[in-house]
Amino acid sequence: MSDRYIDFANSDLGRRLVGAVGLPSPARLERWQAGRLRPVEGALLLGGGALANKVAGFAQRLTDTAYGVGDLPEWTAGLGPKLKAVVFDASAIADSSQLARLREFFQPVIKSLDHNAHIVILGRNPRDLGDPEAHIAQRAIEGFSRSLAKELRNGGTLQLLYVAPQADEQLEGALRFFLSPKSAFVSGQVLSLQASNSQVTDWTRPLAGRKALVTGAARGIGASIAETLARDGAEVILLDVPQARHDLEALAARLGGRTIDLDICASDAPSRLIEALPEGIDIVVHNAGITRDKTLVNMTPEYWDSVLAVNLLAPQRLTQALFDSGTLRDDGRVVLLSSTSGIAGNRGQSNYAASKAGLIGLAEAFAARLATRGATINAVAPGFIETGMTAQMPFALREAGRRMSSLGQGGQPQDVAEAIAWLAQPGSGAVNGQVLRVCGQSILGA
Repeated sequence: MSDRYIDFANSDLGRRLVGAVGLPSPARLERWQAGRLRPVEGALLLGGGALANKVAGFAQRLTDTAYGVGDLPEWTAGLGPKLKAVVFDASAIADSSQLARLREFFQPVIKSLDHNAHIVILGRNPRDLGDPEAHIAQRAIEGFSRSLAKELRNGGTLQLLYVAPQADEQLEGALRFFLSPKSAFVSGQVLSLQASNSQVTDWTRPLAGRKALVTGAARGIGASIAETLARDGAEVILLDVPQARHDLEALAARLGGRTIDLDICASDAPSRLIEALPEGIDIVVHNAGITRDKTLVNMTPEYWDSVLAVNLLAPQRLTQALFDSGTLRDDGRVVLLSSTSGIAGNRGQSNYAASKAGLIGLAEAFAARLATRGATINAVAPGFIETGMTAQMPFALREAGRRMSSLGQGGQPQDVAEAIAWLAQPGSGAVNGQVLRVCGQSILGA
């Protein structure tokens, strides 16, 4: 559905009126387009310590123009080009007095950002640090990063990545996502990268040779996930209820995939799914979900049970069965579609929020178990995404949902799909048991 306010705010007349009365002025977000060759089309600035030098070693694979550390040319505010991407290594900040380095580096940078610029700060997970001073300082960086993300304009985003000492080799894959338009609707996020032996061998088709199962794939976000996984080289297997067979088969024909008709809540669903995947599976995306909204005082047992059954119990049973049977291959990837409602709650959605919070718990609880075979499980939590369902919302609620984020607009199904495709990559074995919000840094939740 078209966002008419963005169309107006970016017109000549709209820019003048919006500026005059102080209304939000959301930018048009740049998203990944077919045929694009580099993650960053513009200038990349690197700053900070040893991790920035590590990034400099592969910077030419990210962009044609890089500045800042090692043998790279120096960049000067006001004289150098506008910046499309920035990476600052804050991992060496070891006490509170050194936090001033953040202000000193970023203050001149902010005024020199191009439209749709992407910033990544690199740090160390405070929980991994034995020095109390370093723990305090690194934890302070999180507050800085989330706040600076809210100050960015013109579609800019910012993330904080905690990099374990052995996880340096996983930086390229993470930066290819977070510095590119693939992360257009992701901002203010904090993730930890751990050591992983898996690597992407072909960045043009990072999922080549891998089989991917997507539940609830017939339409909407599920269809977009399947399209994106196929674009990245995966062989897709599309699952939905028998009633959606026509749409499912049409999508499978277009993507060169195959279909499975299955009610995931059926008592024999795990055994039937295993039987349908005799060669095993590399990627499982639990996208299927429903809503049955009522305030708790009016919540019927049927509404409660159906939402919990589809959204939480089925993914839990199926993941357990796929893992125990060996159908989920070693080095597999499981991605759960959660929601910001599972983080912040939402009035009239106690059943839905419980199910989506439970999926985050599922990722946390199963992470160590799956890691024994090199597999990972993570959750993606979308915020307000422009779908057929949100198009049916009352106008006032729809507008509120769109504007209640740092980016001032709703996301697209592609935004969710891009995050899932990144977590499905071999190199994303560095991320396990975590949740990535795709919400434009919504004011709801942490």
